[in-house]
Amino acid sequence: MRKRASAFAALASVAVLAAGWELGVQAGVLSPAGTAAGTSDSSGAASRGGAPAAAAPAAAAAPSGTFTGSAVQTRFGPVQVSVTIAGGAITDVTALRLTDRDGKSVAISNRAAPVLREEVLSAQSASVQNIGGATYTTEGYLQSLQSALDAANF
Repeated sequence: MRKRASAFAALASVAVLAAGWELGVQAGVLSPAGTAAGTSDSSGAASRGGAPAAAAPAAAAAPSGTFTGSAVQTRFGPVQVSVTIAGGAITDVTALRLTDRDGKSVAISNRAAPVLREEVLSAQSASVQNIGGATYTTEGYLQSLQSALDAANF
């Protein structure tokens, strides 16, 4: 089961990297050749787009919307969350799927999910402490959350 979870985690990481790559190419951050997009001035020297204010209008815009994280397979079942971002801040985290292998894992997830939600809203990131007694739920929750935040470029 751990090998399968590791494989799913690796696949999710590759998918996130590929999505980030595509977004970078579409936004003009990277050229298809993989180099930073830029212009050259009259002397032929490469620049990264001129003045900082004009260089990154897309980066200055705060992400907004609801983003769904990847489903993370844990020992006790899959975990998946979505995150809502408004004005550059995490405003909500919703557990779409929590561990459900048996009644005990359901009870643990139901206890841990609101605590994780509050911790994430307070920290404004996926860098929060593990919930004691809910290690698998916490790890799956935070991995799924991080993939949603990556999709949002947050």
